[in-house]
Amino acid sequence: MKVKYTAAWVGLTAAALVAATGCSSDPVRDTAQKAADVADSSEKVMAALTRATDRTEQLGSAEVKMTTTIGTGTPVAMDGTYSWGDGAAMDVEMDTAAAQLSGLQDDPTTRVKMVDGAYYYGIDPQANGPLEGKHWMRIDVAAVAGEAGADNIADNADPTSGLRYIGTSSDVRDLGEETVLGKKTTHYRGSVGAEAIKDSKFSAAQKKAALDALNAGGGKLTYDIWVDGKDLPVRMKQAGGGMTVTIEFRKFGATEPITAPPAADTGDLSEAVTEQRDKSLGQ
Repeated sequence: MKVKYTAAWVGLTAAALVAATGCSSDPVRDTAQKAADVADSSEKVMAALTRATDRTEQLGSAEVKMTTTIGTGTPVAMDGTYSWGDGAAMDVEMDTAAAQLSGLQDDPTTRVKMVDGAYYYGIDPQANGPLEGKHWMRIDVAAVAGEAGADNIADNADPTSGLRYIGTSSDVRDLGEETVLGKKTTHYRGSVGAEAIKDSKFSAAQKKAALDALNAGGGKLTYDIWVDGKDLPVRMKQAGGGMTVTIEFRKFGATEPITAPPAADTGDLSEAVTEQRDKSLGQ
């Protein structure tokens, strides 16, 4: 704060000296210069974000910690592997109570997989019903997120894919250097709304995916990303619509392949979840 106030004081002093010597600034020139400076800064930020997106896409997987907060509810943390090189997939451990799975799992943590368009939850074998004697519960991603949501996950598997939408906005900033997870990083922030997407040069399919994400986010999404000296994200945060998702990247690449559990040890609840979802939506 001291540096900030000192800089402001120096600026005011310089302005006073200009006035005292009878000099005047050119408002048109100053406005043009400011606009040029903003444009130049935005281009540098977008270049940095493009490098980060390209590097992340190439590496294909990472060991991550993801935290999701909805409203003022208990944050749900997931620790494990996320893969996007061959479609979206994950293999993580999460808090059983926070994930509202205590009725099916006695352990304090639950293993969760997402692979081949479905979620798999590690559970205790149940005494009866479709989960009788099973160690895994399967639910289609579409049953949870709807067909459009499932398509969006499939089409935007790369965790940095949302950063491309920032390029449609003039609200992109370099917030300076910060140390995150013991690494020196540069913190960037951008936000995007529906009008910027509609006026963009994206394809119709890309616009639809972006607008679907915006609608889910309450009409505006804000992205924060901390990028290290190797052009790799160390932390990302997406906020909108009362939900915040944070991803910390601990190690990129060289992760184990993610595979579905044995079908014989899995009970499928996709149909029941779809019916429940349709009823809640009045369909």
